[in-house]
Amino acid sequence: MALSGMRGLSVFISDIRNCQNKEQERLRVDKELGNVRTRFKNEKGLSPYEKKKYVWKMLYIYMLGYDVDFGHMEAVSLISAPKYPEKQVGYIVTACLLNENHDFLRLAINTVRNDIIGRNETFQCLALTMISSSARPLVRKKAALCLLRLYRKNPDVVNVDGWADRMAQLLDERDLGVLTSSMSLLVALVSNNHEAYWSCLPKCVKTLERLARNQDVPQEYTYYGIPSPWLQVKTMRALQYFPTIEDPNTRRSLFEVLQRILMGTDVVKNVNKNNASHAVLFEALALVMHLDAEKEMMSQCVALLGKFIAVREPNIRYLGLENMTRMLLVTDVQDIIKRHQAQIITSLKDPDISIRRRALDLLYGMCDVTNAKDIVEEILQYLSTAEFAMREELSLKAAILAEKFAPDLSWYVDVILQLIDKAGDFVSDDIWFRVVQFVTNNEDLQPYAAAKAREYLDKPAIHETMVKVSAYLIGEFGHLLARRPGCSLKELFSIIHEKLPTVSSSTIPILLSTYAKILMHAQPPEPELQNLIWAIFNKYESCIDAEIQQRAVEYFALSRKGAALMDILAEMPKFPERQSSLIKKAEDIEVDTAEQSAIKLRALQQTSNALVVTDQRPANGTPPVTQLSLVKVPSTSSNVDHHVADQGLSQENGTLTTVDPQPPPADLLGDLLGPLAIEGPPSADVQPQQNIVSGVEGVPNAVEATAIVPVGEQTNSVQPIGSIAERFQALCVKDSGVLYEDPYIQIGIKAEWRAHQGRLVLFLGNKNTNPLLSVQAIILPPSHLKLELSLVPETIPPRAQVQCPLEIVNLRPSRDVAVLDFSYKFGNDMVNCKLRLPAVLSKFLQPIPVSAEEFFPQWRSLSGPPLKLQEVVRGVKPMPLLDMANLFNSLRLMVSPGLDPNPNNLVASTTFYSESTRAMLCLARIETDPADRTQLRLTVASGDPTLTFELKEFIKEQLVSIPTASRAPAPAPPAPQPTSPPAAALTDDPGALLAGLL
Repeated sequence: MALSGMRGLSVFISDIRNCQNKEQERLRVDKELGNVRTRFKNEKGLSPYEKKKYVWKMLYIYMLGYDVDFGHMEAVSLISAPKYPEKQVGYIVTACLLNENHDFLRLAINTVRNDIIGRNETFQCLALTMISSSARPLVRKKAALCLLRLYRKNPDVVNVDGWADRMAQLLDERDLGVLTSSMSLLVALVSNNHEAYWSCLPKCVKTLERLARNQDVPQEYTYYGIPSPWLQVKTMRALQYFPTIEDPNTRRSLFEVLQRILMGTDVVKNVNKNNASHAVLFEALALVMHLDAEKEMMSQCVALLGKFIAVREPNIRYLGLENMTRMLLVTDVQDIIKRHQAQIITSLKDPDISIRRRALDLLYGMCDVTNAKDIVEEILQYLSTAEFAMREELSLKAAILAEKFAPDLSWYVDVILQLIDKAGDFVSDDIWFRVVQFVTNNEDLQPYAAAKAREYLDKPAIHETMVKVSAYLIGEFGHLLARRPGCSLKELFSIIHEKLPTVSSSTIPILLSTYAKILMHAQPPEPELQNLIWAIFNKYESCIDAEIQQRAVEYFALSRKGAALMDILAEMPKFPERQSSLIKKAEDIEVDTAEQSAIKLRALQQTSNALVVTDQRPANGTPPVTQLSLVKVPSTSSNVDHHVADQGLSQENGTLTTVDPQPPPADLLGDLLGPLAIEGPPSADVQPQQNIVSGVEGVPNAVEATAIVPVGEQTNSVQPIGSIAERFQALCVKDSGVLYEDPYIQIGIKAEWRAHQGRLVLFLGNKNTNPLLSVQAIILPPSHLKLELSLVPETIPPRAQVQCPLEIVNLRPSRDVAVLDFSYKFGNDMVNCKLRLPAVLSKFLQPIPVSAEEFFPQWRSLSGPPLKLQEVVRGVKPMPLLDMANLFNSLRLMVSPGLDPNPNNLVASTTFYSESTRAMLCLARIETDPADRTQLRLTVASGDPTLTFELKEFIKEQLVSIPTASRAPAPAPPAPQPTSPPAAALTDDPGALLAGLL
C-alpha cells in the first residue's frame, strides 16, 4: 500500500494527527468529506489517480471511527480497473466499507469471478482476500484465511471429523506463510472443540522447536532477529486450549522451548524488537501458567516479571504488572510475588493511570493477613492524591481488604472511618452499612466505635456520609460514653445538631432517629434536652419531605410515652450472619482478565477471624445498594441545599442507563435510616429554587452579569421549562442540580472541586419515547480555564441517560465563565441553546478558619494596593447581617464571628487555588452601617494583585442589586409581572453581543 506519492492524502493524515482535540479532528474530517462528496458529483472530471486518492481518504476516515455513507459506488467501480493500484484500492475499500449483504456488491460479482479464474496471480490474491480466499503457497494461505472467516460466520461449515487430519497435514507445511494462516484457523477450531485435534498438539510443539532454534526460517519471516513472532504467539495460544500434555517427551520438549524463551528475552533499546520479543514472552508465561509448570520455572517467571516492573518503559511495566496479577491464581507463587511488594507500591504512584490501576489490582490480589496493614495503609495514603476516576475503585478495594484481613475489629473500624473521611463521595452506602453490622454484632466494639465517631464529629467540616455513620453509632451506643468527659447525652446532642444545617434531606431522617434514641437513653428525661429535641420534631412536622415529616410526627408522639419509650426504641438486634455484599459487588463488575484474577483470588480466601458478620439475605430483606459513581462535595456552608442530578448509577463515560430505576427493597437497616439513595433531578412541574440564601432573594450572581451567553429572545420553537438564569444561579452555590430542561431533554450537573481542579459530569436525559438525534456539545472556554469534555454520543436512546464527564483546571483568577453550546434534533425540531457552566471563581475557593492571632498579622502584612483593595459599595441589596454571613458562607468564604471588635462588621477568610497562584490565602472585611444597609465598605487582601481585584469585584457583584432592562412581553394573555429582575436585552449586554458573535 504505497501511499507516498499521494501528497493530498499525506497532508490530510498529517492534519488529523496535529489536531489538538476531538472537536478539531471532527471539523477537519467534515471539511474533507464535503470536499470528497463535491468531487464525486463531478465524476467525469476525475482521473483514476484522483478517484483512487479520494477513496483512500474515505477509508482513512472510516478507520478513525466516522461514518462514511457515500462513495461506495466509486470504490466498487475501481475493482474493474485494469491496473493494479486502482484494483487494489477498490478491493480493500470495498471489503472494509461494505458488508456482505450490500446491494453494491452485486455489481462486483462478475469482476471478482473473472479475477479468481484468471491467470494473473496478483489479481487472484486480491479477489480471494476480499472474500478472504487463493494450489500455490500463496493461494493456500488465502484459502486458509477464507475458511477461517467462513468458520467464524458459520461453524457448521467445517466438518470436524473430516478436518482433523487435514489440519495435521497443514501443520507439516514448510512455508511459514501457509503455516501462519493454518495456525490462525487451528486456534479458531480448537477454541470450540479441542478433542478432535489432539493429533495437532505434537506438531505445534515441533513448530515451536523449529522457530526457537531458528531452523529453516527465511529471512523475510525474521523480525528484528526474532523468527516469526506472530506464528510463535499463535502456536502457544493454540496449545493453551488443550487441557494438558500427557506425552512426557512432548511435554519435555515444550518446556525446553519455553525455558529458552524465558532465558533469552531481555529489555533492549529498540522499541520494535521489544514489542515482538515481549509478545512472545508473555504468551509463553501464559502457557507456563496453563500447564502448571514446576515451582522452579514459576519462580523464574516471577523473577523475570519483577525485573520488568522496574524498567522505565511504561508499556513493559504495564505488561509486567498485568501478568504478575494473572500469576496470583497459580498455587505457591504468592510468597514469591510478595518479594516485589515495594516495587509494586512504587508503581502505585506512576504518572500513567493504567499502570496505577494494574498496580492496584496486583496489591489487591496479593494481600493477605501478613501484609494487609501495609497495603491498606498505602491505599489510604494514595487515596488523598488519587484522581477522581480511581477513587471509587480504591475505596471499594480498601474496604474489602480491611474486612477480609482485619487483625482486630477496632482496626477495621479505624480503616473504614478513615476511608469515609478521605473519600466520602466515593464510599457507597454498602461500606458504612457493613460497619454498622459489625459494631451491632460485637458488644466489645460498641464503646470504641462510638468514641471514634465522637472524635470525627469534632472536626469543623466532615463529609455527609461521616455524619450518617457517626450519628447512627452515637444514637445506638452513645450512652456507653456517658461517663467520659464531653460525652454526656446533652453534649452529644449538641455536637450532632451542629451538623444538621449542613446535610441534605436524605440524612435528616437519620439525625431525627438519633435524637429519638438520645431522648430514650435520657430517661428520666432532662427537661432542657427534651424541650430542645421536641422543638426540632415540631419544626419538621410540616416538612415537605414525607419521610422527614413522618419521622418527626411519630418520634414526637412516641417521646411523650415516658418510660415506655425504652421498650419502643430499644437497641437494634444483632444482624444475621451474611456473605459480604462488597465482594459480591466486585465480582459482578465486568473487568479484564488481570483484574478478574485478583477478584477471584479474593473470593477464594477466607474472611478474617476477627469479623463475625458475613451477607446472606436476612428475613426482612437485603440492604439497599446505592452505588455513587459520581462526585458530590460536602459543602462547608450552613444552609446550602444539595440536589443531585442522577439516579445513583455507576457507568463509564457516555454509557446509557435507564431513567426509571426500580426502587430498592426495604430492609431492617434501610427502614431505620430512611431514603439514602441519591435524589434524581427535579421534575418539570417542580419550581426551581428561588432563594439560595435566606433573606437575599433576587441578588444577581456575579457571573449573571459577566457570562458570555445570549440572553435575548429564544429563537428555538422549543422553550425551556423554568428559568435558565435561576437554575444557573442555584448551581453557582451548590454542586448538583438541573442546568437546563425542556419537554424533550433534561441536562443535570454533578460536580466535585478539589484545589484548582474540578470534575463536572453532565447528565443528558432523554425524557421521551423517541431518540434524540444529532446531539452536539461544544465547550467555549474562557482563557483562564482548561477544559476537556469526553465524547458525547450523537444519539440518545428513548428514556435513557448519558453521562459526559468534563475535566476542569483553573489556570489563574478570573470571573469569566465557560459556555456549553448544546444542540439536538427531536422530530422536526432542531433545538440549540448556549448554557453557562457553573465553573465560577467561588468553586476554586476552600473555606479556612482563622483565629485572631493568625488574621491580624496577615492583614497588616498585606498593606495597600494592589495587594489590598478597598471600595465603598453603594446600591447594596438591604439584608440582615446574619443573612449576609450566610451568603458569604455559601460562596465558600468562611465568616469568623467575633473576630472584628465591631459587631456590625464581618471578617471572612478562604484559600484560592489555581495553577498560577497555587494555594493563596484571601482575607475580606465588610464594614456595614446599621443606619443605611444600602452601602458598605469592602476590603479584600491577598498575595496576588489580580486575585485581589477579581475577588473584590466578585463579592461586590454578589451584594449589589444591578438594575436590568425589561424585556418586551410576547403577545400573550395578561399575567402577573415577575418579582425578580428580568434578564437584560441582547442589545444592552456586551457579553451577550460577544456570545452572539461566537
